[in-house]
Amino acid sequence: MKYALFLLWIVLLQSCAKKQEVSQESENEVVTETDTVKTVSTEKVPVENDSLNEVMLVEDINFNGKINRFFRIADFEKTFGKPDSTKLMSEEEPCSYVFENPDGSKDKDDKYIYKNGSRFENNKEKVAVDEFRFLNGNFIVYKGHRIDSKTTISDLKKLFPNAIRNMDYIDVYQEGNLQYIQLREDANGISDGHVRIFFKNNRIYFLHWWFPC
Repeated sequence: MKYALFLLWIVLLQSCAKKQEVSQESENEVVTETDTVKTVSTEKVPVENDSLNEVMLVEDINFNGKINRFFRIADFEKTFGKPDSTKLMSEEEPCSYVFENPDGSKDKDDKYIYKNGSRFENNKEKVAVDEFRFLNGNFIVYKGHRIDSKTTISDLKKLFPNAIRNMDYIDVYQEGNLQYIQLREDANGISDGHVRIFFKNNRIYFLHWWFPC
């Protein structure tokens, strides 16, 4: 009889031990699951940013309906007429050159060409638009849209809604405080530069390729 009671006591102890073990496993599972839920709920899900300023690619711009931003010096007079003046870039000492050499050096004969308020960079036979003024009939065609001195801020809002929404003021040398928008040069953010469009009296005034020093 005593032996039977002893066996029953052992069985009861084993049963209790198993229940305790199962309870601990269940508790561990709940903690693990809770931790997983916390991790998932705090994980940042990438969201595409649709509020960035728009991109203005050079290949989408045509100047005076004839040339792109980069062209040959032989085509300058055909498009803009004879230059008003020229000046060596070394005298102006800009922080960046369009036609900078691969090693970072600059050609000493590089110069600026000025015409009707616009400024062009010239290196040997190559020319690039640096600053383009919408004066004396100058205009650009951008993705089939003509933009000239009559184009208003509201007109450009159809093309660059984000940029117009984020427009700001900046003090421009010899011009005063002007409104401007800033457009990206590429969609992937490779370039550090921007295209800046300035306004005066609510109308487009000039366009400038800006690059940090």
